[in-house]
Amino acid sequence: MKILLTCGLALLVSGCVLAPKEAQQTKQDLDRAGEPYIAERQTRSIPDLPNNPAWQDVLRRAFLANGELEAAYFEWAMAVSKIDQAGSYPSQPVEIGFETMFGGEKMKTWDRTTVSVGLMDATAWPNKTYQSAKIAWRDAQAAGERFLSAKLKLQRDVLTAWYDFALQSERVRIQQENVNLLKLVYDTASGRVRAGATQQDLLRSDVQLQLAQNELAKMQSQLAQDRAKLNAMLVRDPQAALNAASLEPRSLTVDDAQLLAFGVDANPELKALASQLSGREDAIERAKMEYLPDFNPMAGFTGSVTQFVGAALVLPTEIPKIRAMIEESRADLRRVQAMRDQTRATTAGDYVAAIVALRDAERQIALFEKSIVPLAQQTIDLSQQTYSAGSSGYLDLIDAQRTLLDVRLTLVEAKAEREKLLAKIELLAGADLETLSRRP
Repeated sequence: MKILLTCGLALLVSGCVLAPKEAQQTKQDLDRAGEPYIAERQTRSIPDLPNNPAWQDVLRRAFLANGELEAAYFEWAMAVSKIDQAGSYPSQPVEIGFETMFGGEKMKTWDRTTVSVGLMDATAWPNKTYQSAKIAWRDAQAAGERFLSAKLKLQRDVLTAWYDFALQSERVRIQQENVNLLKLVYDTASGRVRAGATQQDLLRSDVQLQLAQNELAKMQSQLAQDRAKLNAMLVRDPQAALNAASLEPRSLTVDDAQLLAFGVDANPELKALASQLSGREDAIERAKMEYLPDFNPMAGFTGSVTQFVGAALVLPTEIPKIRAMIEESRADLRRVQAMRDQTRATTAGDYVAAIVALRDAERQIALFEKSIVPLAQQTIDLSQQTYSAGSSGYLDLIDAQRTLLDVRLTLVEAKAEREKLLAKIELLAGADLETLSRRP
């Protein structure tokens, strides 16, 4: 009897965790995702960007340095730790009691001593604890999906800021070429005035040159602002040097049918809601278990005289409270269902709209590169020749120059928009382009 009592006491003191076996995989996923965050943030060494970074370098830096993404990871870690908290069994601490009888009987002190072991309060049956741990595991799954969502949102935001910065760099470069050309026009007009022509074209060219220089200064100021914002996202000094790469297109080897077939099933927001939905269903079952009585085991002995074991059943009496808990869980289930359905509809609509916009941007890029830009360039070349020869007016040259400038700006804007739409599609699909391209 004493041996059995000792074994039972060891089990009660050490305890165990009653949780779904799949929870172990969730913990492993958490450990793998948390490798960049093992070291304290203050002591962590994060490599800086190379002199001429590509978008991959920018993303890698953001994933390692961004504080909001790290916060989302530790929210996931907190949710995972609650699995063991909810599944810890027994759910009550052990109470050990000692009693000694006083009297004149000639008995040994040991035989007058009573030792009792039991729980401080009633504990739930194992299936209740398991169900509570299951709910916590579903919440941890949802937190993991929200971490992935935060990572994809960061990827979209960083790539959007990166391509906005690259676009502004292209705008500055194009405007600089425009200023150089207007200087040439101004010099030509000056030569014609010295040769006896009227000063009207010279005055006009001077005005246009100063306006172009002012626009260039504004663009350079905006470029510095974009650089500071992007550096902040990368946790760098706002004034740190950052060279924008050219707007080279990312490869997309899948067609529209494949993109639509992939759909939004892997979207992390939807998967998080799916986990929440399963958790709310489990919560209803857990609330129903409150109708089951709890129990309180106990055991003890008085010296070598007596030994005893027993248990007390704790019957539920708060029936209205239990019913209210069930109704609350059902209402929460309906709430999550409504959120899931609306989120799915909204996400699917945004996904299809992004694909349509992507293909339209690609159409514009092809049209401008193959047709409109060469035609606009030919027009400006002819206008320069005829203006230098004196067979055309200044206004014709300026109009051709503005047309070429608008065409080139529209082209780089379409290129930047395509890349930003790709990042949006990755977020909505819940996978990067490489995964989309490998999917059968």
